[in-house]
Amino acid sequence: MVKEPVSVNGVVRWREVGLAEETKHDRKERTMVLLRHQIGDVLRDVRQRQGRTLREVSHDARVSLGYLSEVERGQKEASSELLSSICSALDVPLSLLLREVSDRLAMAEGVAVPDTVPSDLSREFVADIPDEVPEQFSRPMYSGRV
Repeated sequence: MVKEPVSVNGVVRWREVGLAEETKHDRKERTMVLLRHQIGDVLRDVRQRQGRTLREVSHDARVSLGYLSEVERGQKEASSELLSSICSALDVPLSLLLREVSDRLAMAEGVAVPDTVPSDLSREFVADIPDEVPEQFSRPMYSGRV
């Protein structure tokens, strides 16, 4: 590996040059995906979608505002009790939160997660699934009138 000096705004830094493609690929794979970052991102997304402030959620969850902020930013590891309390305050099941975190982790790691039920589990119910969608389900649920 070779390093060369690079000047940015008068500050000299060293940049790696001359790495083989497979070495660059290996470095990319070694990037660590932290669970606490993903949990924090999902919690923040849920809270913001609900239009709620950190103060409101921290009060309802009985967690300090500063600690909840650190959890959302991925700076603190939240215990299962704390996550349960935050989920209750957000009125979101813990299982749904963890499912979203799991999906995001899989995407960050480049793992393909099937969005369907495995065939060995679905064979049991194939006879119950109609070939065509019943008419009651093919109509739009929203008529456009308020």
